[in-house]
Amino acid sequence: MARETRELTCINCPLGCPLTVVLEDGEVISVTGNTCPRGESYGRKEVTNPTRIVTSSVPVDGSASERMVSVKTASDIPKDMIFDVVRALKDVRATAPVAIGDVVLADVCGTGVDIVATKGA
Repeated sequence: MARETRELTCINCPLGCPLTVVLEDGEVISVTGNTCPRGESYGRKEVTNPTRIVTSSVPVDGSASERMVSVKTASDIPKDMIFDVVRALKDVRATAPVAIGDVVLADVCGTGVDIVATKGA
């Protein structure tokens, strides 16, 4: 049996609880240090299937007031795909008018997750 301990800091709320996650043969057997249930679920997910939200900005064509618009993934993506998503955004341009929530790039990198605008332009 391979036993492993990982030390993490929970990022689900401002408390930043120090978590200790113990795995045995790749399976989580305990999460300690959390002060709320969200910490336990974060710890379990972070060591087995880490995901992140990606934020960036893209140029806007046809807007007199805004040259760039902020964008993000509509939901989290696998952590190991962050750089692929950023590369996919390199040549993306939004066309004005842009509203919050507008899809700027659908199904980025085959993740099933859209890139959406986070402000209007």
